[in-house]
Amino acid sequence: MNIVIVDYGMGNLGSIQNMLKRIGCPSSATSDPAEIARADKIILPGVGAFDGGMRRLTELGLVQVLNEKALQKGTPVLGVCLGMQLLTRRSEEGSLPGLGWIDGDTVRFRFEPKDSKLKVPHMGWNTVSVRQPGTLFRDVSGEARYYFVHSYHVMCNDPNDVLTTTEYGYPFVSAIERGTIMGAQFHPEKSHRFGMAVLKNFAESR
Repeated sequence: MNIVIVDYGMGNLGSIQNMLKRIGCPSSATSDPAEIARADKIILPGVGAFDGGMRRLTELGLVQVLNEKALQKGTPVLGVCLGMQLLTRRSEEGSLPGLGWIDGDTVRFRFEPKDSKLKVPHMGWNTVSVRQPGTLFRDVSGEARYYFVHSYHVMCNDPNDVLTTTEYGYPFVSAIERGTIMGAQFHPEKSHRFGMAVLKNFAESR
């Protein structure tokens, strides 16, 4: 099993590698397109701004190989936090186009006046509601909680892409899954045994 974490300077790579190591899944972190092309599975992490992420992927020459792996070869890909948002077409946070693998956009939290005391970013532990059977949450218990830090969230045009939702002022999409393309808005590497279970399910996916 060759799990590659895309190193484009905007993710918590060490924590993801450590969590994968704990479940017996060695991984490597790289920005080399040739290494990514050989990957059996790919994790696209991300912390920061949407345009910054897309700009770095473009500068490193990684967009083409990621498109080939995800769209042509069907290699399982997991986007984490900003990495999940980059799978969409665009973001209100910037002007550059996203990868466009998921038919949807990334938008900022907007609350009704009655919920105006809710802070942005949404930060801390929260639960998810599983909307359909999928790979990432197979055999995950109902008590599971995950760690979030984000000001923007994904809006899917196709409800079949929505794997889980989470409540913060209103229900937002917290995980997506379209075939072998998956995403988690939360940080599995910071979510203890619950995040470990999600990463294990991804590692065992086909």
